[in-house]
Amino acid sequence: MATSRSTTTVSTKGQVILPSALRARRAWPPGTRLIVEETSDGVLLRAAPSFDPSAVDDVFGCLRGEGRALTIEEMDAAIAEEAARQHGRD
Repeated sequence: MATSRSTTTVSTKGQVILPSALRARRAWPPGTRLIVEETSDGVLLRAAPSFDPSAVDDVFGCLRGEGRALTIEEMDAAIAEEAARQHGRD
């Protein structure tokens, strides 16, 4: 992406208005949460993820399964079958 330059002003409340063209290119609508990171070159803004990171242990078992649990061998066979179907391989 090409670098663009413009100027803005910090308000008395510490607010900064980002140019509308930049917000449009970044798809940052009103209410977008941004991560503000101080770097040696200045300040970096990045869109914050929609959800906080989570560990597998935090979410394991959240979804209900239907029927009996599959064995590891059955899961491996299903994965191999789907990979063959998608990629035309056996």
